[in-house]
Amino acid sequence: MKDQINWLMHPPVDGPRAVILIRVMAGTVFLWEGIMKFVFANQGIGRFTKLGFPAPHFTASADAWLEIIGGSLLIAGLLTRVIAIPFIIEMLVAMASTKIPMYLGTSPLPLPPVPPQVGFWAVLHEIRSEYAQLASCGFLLLAGPGRWSIDAIQARRRTDEVTGPQRAVNSEARLIKAA
Repeated sequence: MKDQINWLMHPPVDGPRAVILIRVMAGTVFLWEGIMKFVFANQGIGRFTKLGFPAPHFTASADAWLEIIGGSLLIAGLLTRVIAIPFIIEMLVAMASTKIPMYLGTSPLPLPPVPPQVGFWAVLHEIRSEYAQLASCGFLLLAGPGRWSIDAIQARRRTDEVTGPQRAVNSEARLIKAA
């Protein structure tokens, strides 16, 4: 268990700087989707009610806060692996709760405005956002937040704390040798 917690809390931070693009893309989509759940009832409580979620007011509000706070964390690169896990779960639930009924033609949500509206091809077309968010969070879970992140800053501080005294000892040794 200690190894899993260590893996979550100390991700690799030596990845390419371009990882920031994935973090910002996924984080901003979660952030604005969370805000929209509060601003537009049909995206929050109304949607969760139609989909048959228990306690739709609580569930929609909790999901919105997860997306707002978690999206902000992803953008900043703080607790990146930790927040990627609930986002992966959220995307799997979103896909199952909306796309299976669309495939079967039993969705309580409005159909897409143009064909295909039900069936396999409709699902493939409509699932693109959830699929992109799922893949982005999977990538961040495995690869870590990258060099330009708060997680990386914290990792550098931890390294400096551990190597700082050793570095001072090595500096003194070099000065003694030079004298």
